[in-house]
Amino acid sequence: MTMRLLISVTTSSEVAAAVQGGAGIIDVKNPAEGALGASPPWVIRSVREATPGHLPVSAALGDVPDLPGTISLAALGAAACRVQYVKVGLMGPRRATDALRLLKSVGRAVKEHAPETLVIASAYADAHRVNAFPPRGLPALAADAGVHGCLLDTAIKSGDNLFDHLDDEQLARFVDQCRQFDLVSALAGSLAATDIPRVREIGPDIIGFRTAACLGDRVHGRIDAGRVRQLQRLLEAG
Repeated sequence: MTMRLLISVTTSSEVAAAVQGGAGIIDVKNPAEGALGASPPWVIRSVREATPGHLPVSAALGDVPDLPGTISLAALGAAACRVQYVKVGLMGPRRATDALRLLKSVGRAVKEHAPETLVIASAYADAHRVNAFPPRGLPALAADAGVHGCLLDTAIKSGDNLFDHLDDEQLARFVDQCRQFDLVSALAGSLAATDIPRVREIGPDIIGFRTAACLGDRVHGRIDAGRVRQLQRLLEAG
């Protein structure tokens, strides 16, 4: 399976550059509110409208607290914007039982309103720094919750990246576990273009970028078509 390139945008005005560069998934998030910061519904709708119909759009629900009712309402709001994926950052729930309850609530809210929208459970490679749900338990948890896939990101954006917290063997094990559970796997977390060959060897289904696709920083920068094109070419080089 060809690895898909996910590019995170903050507004609809960044969509054209991401599409021109060859993005396979357009992701909408608000980095000012965290690693998986949520955008307002009107921003999510405008990104979906600006994105060609054949390309899927994902929406981040935030680095979420352990509040299943609140987060299931957020998931319903994102699903109403006609996105294909919603991503749930498991920041608040630490225990598997709590994380499972939250993911099941999200899954039910989405399924009842928009069964075509798929839930992605997200954990943090640096979970130890923020006391979040440990990444090693994510695939089994996602399978129990009946969601579509798993994403590993980093919670703290301080100049390090995914590989500073999990090595290649640990990440390959994560991807293999996702495959065993028939889950889509995605890796992100301040990855650079130079990390692509390493990620290709690990073999997730999706690789995600914002900073490396921007002119400027992740919060105030703008997606650049040339940078996205370079990322896509490096993916195809394998």
